Amino acid sequence: MIVHMLRFGFREETTDAQKAEVLALMKRTASVESVSFATVGQNLGDVRDGFTHAYCVGIEDLDAMERYMHDPVHLAGDPQIVPHFQKIAIGPDVSDEPDPELRDKIMALHNAKLAKYPEWARQMEMIPEVRIF
Repeated sequence: MIVHMLRFGFREETTDAQKAEVLALMKRTASVESVSFATVGQNLGDVRDGFTHAYCVGIEDLDAMERYMHDPVHLAGDPQIVPHFQKIAIGPDVSDEPDPELRDKIMALHNAKLAKYPEWARQMEMIPEVRIF
């Protein structure tokens, strides 16, 4: 099992209605077939770091991770979600899989997605602060 975690904070100009829509879209993404379990909501960490919300999905294995990354529901939601992020922390992900190369394999999937969907890559570049753990 791979547990994928995002922590994020919204842009100042994002309204409460837009925040609610973003969270609804994220919940829709978290309900795709390749996700085993999920939670979307408030970040319970120190809010002084600017991460007010979190997204966590459990994904069975690397094959499911690839399906998740390219799922049409996921791809359709991102253009409506990503522009509202002021900052995002991607990971640290955790896994019970003993493969010491799993992180590199996941990053290779991420990089392949960036290459395949250049518009998505541009959207990600527009987030003022991105941390990848």
